[in-house]
Amino acid sequence: MRFNRFFTAVFALGIFAATGGAQEKYEIDPVHSNMGFTVRHMVIAKVSGGFKEFSGIILYDEKDVSKSSVNVTIKTASINTQNERRDNHLRSDDFFNAATDSVITFASKKIEKRGDGYVAIGDLTIRSVTKQVELPFKILGKIEDANGKRIGIEAGLTIDRFDYGVKWDRTLDSGGLVVSKEVDVNLAVEAVSRKPQ
Repeated sequence: MRFNRFFTAVFALGIFAATGGAQEKYEIDPVHSNMGFTVRHMVIAKVSGGFKEFSGIILYDEKDVSKSSVNVTIKTASINTQNERRDNHLRSDDFFNAATDSVITFASKKIEKRGDGYVAIGDLTIRSVTKQVELPFKILGKIEDANGKRIGIEAGLTIDRFDYGVKWDRTLDSGGLVVSKEVDVNLAVEAVSRKPQ
């Protein structure tokens, strides 16, 4: 499947270790975040979906984002495309094999500044297959409220699901695939650094 700019930074997200102890730990807030994807169906249309259960840690260095890091975990069985029959098929061995490969993970190795945004370079694991990917993201802002500090992040990339062993498909009479190989991953993340209680 293909994860577009977004899987929105985060799948999941740890952001960056800072110098001089400037690093802050943020946890992804699942209530205000989305781990989604879009895939072309029957060549002529697109179908969107997402995951209901995920978590992630961002170690964020505001002064030097390149020293941040992100780690995200997504439960494959929590997939939701608003169609129970399709979701059950996606959980099966034809796609995610959720009974055995229960999670998708992303762990950054380094962060680079590029243009007006950043790229998290790290390992994406689906169905026990790990590939290094580049996840472009933008930091939308930072605020502080009664509970602590919050940062907003959007990220996304495109992947080839066949690279991860997600190879079920059928071919149309016209030669196109019923479900495209490429998947756009879209991530919208709100992460919280909570005040000590």
